[in-house]
Amino acid sequence: MASANTVEITDENFEQEVLKSPVPVLVDFWAEWCMPCRMLAPTIDKIATGYTGKVKVGKLDTDSNRDASIKYGISAIPTVILFKDGQVVEKFVGLKSEADFRRSLDAVL
Repeated sequence: MASANTVEITDENFEQEVLKSPVPVLVDFWAEWCMPCRMLAPTIDKIATGYTGKVKVGKLDTDSNRDASIKYGISAIPTVILFKDGQVVEKFVGLKSEADFRRSLDAVL
């Protein structure tokens, strides 16, 4: 469900795409069957477009990528985690507004 400006994150590429990224990374932990995840998707896509070149935005399917989901304690979806320099900066659980994400992204840039 990744769009043109979002990266598909998997257990296999998580370290390279997220932990070793030279720019902050916003990771949307989602699942196909999750209605709130689908409701959040346009906001995530808008953030990805608005922060192109400054922030990497990725989507991780929790059903297909259990290792990363377990490692980061994903117990409810949607959960969006902001990483910088391989570290968790902020964790958003549930539906959040574009403004919530922008505040946190602007603070790490």
